[in-house]
Amino acid sequence: MIGTDLTTSETLWLLTLSAACIGILANTFQGDGEPLIASLALSGLGFAFSFCLIRWLGNAFMRVGLKGRDMAKLKKVEIPEMMGAICAVVYLLVIIIFIPFPFYKDIVAATSGGGNRDVVMELKQVETGRFLHRFPHSKLSSYLSAILSLQAMVILGLADDLFDVRWRHKVLLPAFAAIPMLIVYFVDFGVTKVVVPVPLQSYLGELVDLGWLYYAYMAAVAIFCPNSINILAGINGIEVAQSILIAFLLLLNDSLYLSPFTPYPHPATDSHLFSIYLLLPFIGVSFALLRHNWYPAKVFVGDTYCYFAGMVFAVVGILGHFSKTLLLLFIPQLANAAYSVPQLFHLIPCPRHRLPRFNPRTGLLEPSATYFDEKPPAKPIALVLRFLHRLHLLRLTFNDAGEIIETTNLTLLNLWLVWWGPMHEDKLAMGILALQTLYEYPFKRPNLDVKTVASQDGESQHLICLRASWVRGTPSLNDCKEKTPLLVPQRERRSADMQTKGNRDFEN
Repeated sequence: MIGTDLTTSETLWLLTLSAACIGILANTFQGDGEPLIASLALSGLGFAFSFCLIRWLGNAFMRVGLKGRDMAKLKKVEIPEMMGAICAVVYLLVIIIFIPFPFYKDIVAATSGGGNRDVVMELKQVETGRFLHRFPHSKLSSYLSAILSLQAMVILGLADDLFDVRWRHKVLLPAFAAIPMLIVYFVDFGVTKVVVPVPLQSYLGELVDLGWLYYAYMAAVAIFCPNSINILAGINGIEVAQSILIAFLLLLNDSLYLSPFTPYPHPATDSHLFSIYLLLPFIGVSFALLRHNWYPAKVFVGDTYCYFAGMVFAVVGILGHFSKTLLLLFIPQLANAAYSVPQLFHLIPCPRHRLPRFNPRTGLLEPSATYFDEKPPAKPIALVLRFLHRLHLLRLTFNDAGEIIETTNLTLLNLWLVWWGPMHEDKLAMGILALQTLYEYPFKRPNLDVKTVASQDGESQHLICLRASWVRGTPSLNDCKEKTPLLVPQRERRSADMQTKGNRDFEN
């Protein structure tokens, strides 16, 4: 059982934080309802509520059997599991409460004559919509589809935690949760063309329309992000810490488009504001969970948090239109997933848990191993394993006949221990986080490149192509905007007011 009571210092600190956030939130309505400040204040409240609920509900979770033993400790004490579900629920409530803030000005303009409450309007005009045709419906639909996808992912994550769904069945679960945002992308954005790299343009042309393959790619991103965080797990704090680090790097990327050095209006500004609105509350609730999950852990996060965190990143990458940048931040997770493929597809025996082995004599973690009990691996697999062994990418054990009888489990955590030797659990987590940070690509100021492409009606359109701050080379058409008025052409040309006001939002 864990302590459920907050200490006096924790109580005072959380009350002070909550009071400050509520004051900031109330003050935003005195001006223009500044959404960025409101999001920051709600993130602070999300941290405070998550911190308290994790502490108060831990024993309740244990009483209903949601508990587990920490296998990497000398004393294997039972602690609560699935505490990531608490953070996910608080996060959903926070982003739902936040809905009015980014639309505050539009609501006032749509319901009071363009913001002037003294203006006199004809009765017919009031009855037919009160300027609601100017409301940014595409912006609202993107935000609501993000909430719907995240809710679906949390429900599927809870099902996995409660019913222990097998890996082969749950790997595709995020694709179903991604359906709402993919539908919104199809209706509101719909661009499936990519710019061909310069060396290949003489063979394939300047643009290639991937069609439905582009939606398959986005669905693959939605599948990869949650599962990659779920695979790179097994020690205290690693799931939450890697998620917070990725969120901070994305936040840093977003801030480049809001800096005073970036020309305004910038076609990517609203897209990255959308990302910030979703990332700030996520960081808030995740810090509350990390406080209880870092070594020595008092709670386990559960698969729900891994799926929830990965879907947050998939949502901001797809609806924020920087999925390529997102994947660059997932290089360690991608490497871990690729490294794990032989075991995930049972080319090599795969135990249920591949976390590092705890040595009770030294108190250190060592690489865990899988055994070839019945017969040695087939000759092609044995040749590959021996080659990787020579490269120090795994460690093999041989019998007297020179046959392979044991290999270390193929995870990044075990590989790190193969390279650097046994170490304490917190040191291993810090090492993996340092590796994640090393993959940060040097930021640079976004550049604009004007391109001319043919539209569907055959006429030329001047597009401003963003060379993304993390990507070198030729940008995709998804990074392109019309030079005037900085918009991507929609499937159906709406009214001029809606085109200039609604569709400009959230598109990168």
